[in-house]
Amino acid sequence: MKLDDHIIAQHNQKSAEIHKSKFEFLKAQIIDSDNIISKLIDFQIAIPSWALGNGGTRFGRFAGGGEPRNLEEKIEDVGLMHKLNRSGNAISLHIPWDIPKDYQAIRNLAKEHELRFDAMNSNTFQDQKGQEKSYKYGSLQHVDPAVRKQAIDHNIEVIKHGIELGSKSLTVWLADGSCFPGQLNFRTAFQNTLESLKEIYAALPADWKMFVEYKAFEPNFYSTTVGDWGQSLLYTSKLGPKAYTLVDLGHHLPNANIEQIVSLLLMEGKLGGFHFNDSKYGDDDLTAGSIKPYQLFLIFNELIEGMDDRKMNHATDLGWMIDASHNVKDPLEDLLQSVEAIMIAYTQALLVDRKALMEAQLKNDVARAQEILQDSFRTDVRPLVAEARLRSGGALNPIGLFRELNVRAELIRERGMETAATGL
Repeated sequence: MKLDDHIIAQHNQKSAEIHKSKFEFLKAQIIDSDNIISKLIDFQIAIPSWALGNGGTRFGRFAGGGEPRNLEEKIEDVGLMHKLNRSGNAISLHIPWDIPKDYQAIRNLAKEHELRFDAMNSNTFQDQKGQEKSYKYGSLQHVDPAVRKQAIDHNIEVIKHGIELGSKSLTVWLADGSCFPGQLNFRTAFQNTLESLKEIYAALPADWKMFVEYKAFEPNFYSTTVGDWGQSLLYTSKLGPKAYTLVDLGHHLPNANIEQIVSLLLMEGKLGGFHFNDSKYGDDDLTAGSIKPYQLFLIFNELIEGMDDRKMNHATDLGWMIDASHNVKDPLEDLLQSVEAIMIAYTQALLVDRKALMEAQLKNDVARAQEILQDSFRTDVRPLVAEARLRSGGALNPIGLFRELNVRAELIRERGMETAATGL
């Protein structure tokens, strides 16, 4: 489904005066608002191909209808969202779910929708139809060298697909681990995984990055071979300068201090990027900012401080991506909400008075430091985010226009009810 510019313009006209009033009021309180808007326009978040449909739970999947049936329709859906909010100009593919039949045609389609290809994602957590060796007991860690080679070859194949599409990075997430004590030798599992990653790393083009993702638990609950940021940092430090740690916000034990983790990874030059989502208990894969918006703000506060200290470009020097799974929401509405929450948290963090915060920290003025942070967090920056969308040609109210146009009903009409966007 394509969206013409004049439809967006008509939609924006309906609320132009209200928006202008709110924006002018906020602008009067903010120093250098145009510079912040410029940063917001540049800041783009990649949309994962697998999040365009209903993911389901461990016990069932409830299809919502109108899900993209192929890679072409996935690109069209991401292009539609980008047209609405102008903040999601990239799609992240998952192999083997998204293998292109015609690279040139796919590149042309992406260009038509003003999209690029973000990190490529491999899949060794799931056995595919006709697969020779099973990953039931692990992939890159497996005790059988033949299974490890199969997993290595798959990752190298993913890199080759990415080269053809213009991607510049590979994300490796492993379900490897153990369910029971004594099932595997921890040191052997680590060493096998490291040697496997080395072979994949050697296949990376010179200008590529490898992101090593970690997860505390699930599907293995006794041990995970890349179970936390320290283990990921060990791998990436041993692999070389093209290897980085990837932080998924849901891949931590409850109440983990994620903002401290990202600060230290930035300090070491090993933070590669993010998978944004939210959680109440574990890897819930909920809409970003729906449960812990203050934590999301605090993470961005550390990111901006650390990136500015290293003179990094906010928009391009880290990988920004959503990783979510929907069961009760329209997937496209959920993703639009996540992007909005991320942009809000980023904007709030840009408002923090860094000089005043540092002075409070040096004086051990704890109350003052808290007030500085919470003053920025409690500022309603939505008019600023909306103004950035408006100047980029997007909709003032993306979800409002999505519903006004009955997009989901149109997608169901085109694609039917019995469709699935992932291989789950």
